[in-house]
Amino acid sequence: MTPALTVSSSSDSAATAAPLADLAHPVGSLSADDILDRFLTHVASTGLELYPAQEEALLELMAGKHVVLSTPTGSGKSLVATGLFFKALSEGKTAFYTCPIKALVNEKFFAFCDLFGPDRVGLMTGDATINRTAPLICCTAEILANLSLRDRSARVDYVVMDEFHYYADRERGVAWQIPLLCLPDATFLLMSATLGDTRSIERGIEERTKRSFAAVRGTTRPVPLDYEYRETPLHETIAELVTGGRAPVYLVNFTQRAAAEEAQNLLSVDICTKAEKEAIKTALHDVPFNTPFGKELQRFLRHGVGIHHAGLLPRYRLLIEKLAQSGLLKVVSGTDTLGVGVNIPLRTVLFTQLCKFDGEKSGILGVRDFQQISGRAGRKGFDTRGYVLCQAPAHVIENKRLAAKNGKDGKNGKKFVPRKPPQKGYVPWDKGTFDRLVGGTPEPLESRFIVTFGMLINLLSGRRAERGGGYRALVTLIGRSAESDRKKREHRRLAATYFRSLRRAGIVDIVTTDAIRGR
Repeated sequence: MTPALTVSSSSDSAATAAPLADLAHPVGSLSADDILDRFLTHVASTGLELYPAQEEALLELMAGKHVVLSTPTGSGKSLVATGLFFKALSEGKTAFYTCPIKALVNEKFFAFCDLFGPDRVGLMTGDATINRTAPLICCTAEILANLSLRDRSARVDYVVMDEFHYYADRERGVAWQIPLLCLPDATFLLMSATLGDTRSIERGIEERTKRSFAAVRGTTRPVPLDYEYRETPLHETIAELVTGGRAPVYLVNFTQRAAAEEAQNLLSVDICTKAEKEAIKTALHDVPFNTPFGKELQRFLRHGVGIHHAGLLPRYRLLIEKLAQSGLLKVVSGTDTLGVGVNIPLRTVLFTQLCKFDGEKSGILGVRDFQQISGRAGRKGFDTRGYVLCQAPAHVIENKRLAAKNGKDGKNGKKFVPRKPPQKGYVPWDKGTFDRLVGGTPEPLESRFIVTFGMLINLLSGRRAERGGGYRALVTLIGRSAESDRKKREHRRLAATYFRSLRRAGIVDIVTTDAIRGR
């Protein structure tokens, strides 16, 4: 059951917890320079000093330009988004902040409530809706995409799209593309640490909105990273990291099963002192572990090992994040969901492998995915450096150990039998692979536009079904997409198939009048 979200809206709490609200007055009367000056005054009052990329992005946004902001994790992209929200509020306009996962949306919602006051901020996730008519909305990308399809007159003046690299996601990328196609009057701030070449996307938005785009990029991390390729057994690597003061460590796996197996293996490694285990025991005293997996999780946690993946119950996932934030967990074994939305402070990221199954075939991890995950190492304000390590393939490590133990010809004059790589799901990698991922440029964002029944129904219903809407709007949308001509033809054929199916089912009909045709 999803816990209820409640936000106090009393005037006293709003006054004390909304430092940016009063600065926006008088609404609609401030110039762009005044808005920028007031926001920068607020930033200075918090003791923060802007990085050059933050300052450049804010200047471009205040000038009315779209901005793509590509800077490393921890470099303050959220502050730029806050500046755009302040601009929207000062002008009496609306702004949407989209995130890929609901937990991140909730986190941003509460943060903006503190800054702007709960009466000015709304939440829309599908699970919960709060204050949907507020001028500042936090929502998932799919919520904004559906709104864009249903209502061409929806008031959306500014859009912040966080984790914009999801544009290239095979399953969900279309939700990041639709607002760009359907909201020509909006100003966009597209943010990610791993964008790669976005020039074609920028040109498309400029053509549709008739306004220019500013690309703001930076490579300097607040917390520098050290990289290391390891050929020692995994348990030895982890023990060395813990004793060397490089915990907490996030152990990156690519399946939930592998994450659980590695957590189990770590029970044989003594990574916590007796006092640390007592502290964990105390923290878990009132926590119910009344599910089949709960008992197993409890064993991991008492050993100082967490587990983290999308298959965990939300209460277990939040517990692990809380324990990690308290410094009680030395290792968290999880999946590559670390790349987005895992609220765990980390000093070290350790890859167990560099190949993964992408839903169709196994292949080497892409530069974007690798750097997105790696970027979570190093805690701003806590660490002076972060660490990213990668294990060599297990059979390579074992063969190296056997060779060192037995010598080239073995003790009895016979060569040892080398271990073979896995038969399935394995693609070889080595230090060269690791180095290429470390120094590589993220791949260009590839369009993942798809046509669905839901998309068609959204366009056929609501205000989008006015003149020029409906099925015709879907054909137009396909034409505007960033797909190749061949794929556009495929999408149009599929759209026609879906439309005929809806007609045969009696769900839609064609209405022909002097004002409306072909709908």
